[in-house]
Amino acid sequence: MAVSKPTPTETGADIMVELLVVVALVVVAGGMYNSLVKLREQADAAWADIDVQLKRRYDLIPNVVETVKGYAAHEQETLERVIQARNSAMGAQGPAAKAEAEGMLAGALKSLFALSEAYPQLQAAGGFRDLQSTLAEMENHIAQSRRYYNAVVRDFNVKTQQFPSVVIARSFGFTEREFFEVAEGEKATPKVDFGGNHG
Repeated sequence: MAVSKPTPTETGADIMVELLVVVALVVVAGGMYNSLVKLREQADAAWADIDVQLKRRYDLIPNVVETVKGYAAHEQETLERVIQARNSAMGAQGPAAKAEAEGMLAGALKSLFALSEAYPQLQAAGGFRDLQSTLAEMENHIAQSRRYYNAVVRDFNVKTQQFPSVVIARSFGFTEREFFEVAEGEKATPKVDFGGNHG
């Protein structure tokens, strides 16, 4: 039985269609890959920004503790709890562990700043008020940076799970990122008016 051979024009057209399909798939896959890389880099940059701000806050805390110690030296337990929480937060690795440690630090700082109500001379001290104000400002910046970081991570995580980009994500080792989620107690910290009662 004789098999008819395709004409040269049919073979050329078929090859052209196949070539166009391959090129289109490469372009789409490349676009998905580049999108994942962009989101990953944005998440890394956002986390680096949070890390810098947290380090600035860690550097400020010993000054706050020393100032309080000058007026309320016998509140040693509260002062030690703040330093221990700071050290734990500094040593925490990754967004989830860092968020948990930051929650503990926020609670310790709240206890520390509550002392100012019991020590009017501390509350009246200009240096203490300045430190409180700087710390509250840092908390606001950290909260804004945390919202941005979590938004980027959400977009990245969604893209790594959606079809067809999940195929590219798995092929090239893109994995979901951790959110920097905060305990309710820490969320309230920036709202505290540390120096509100100085007249």
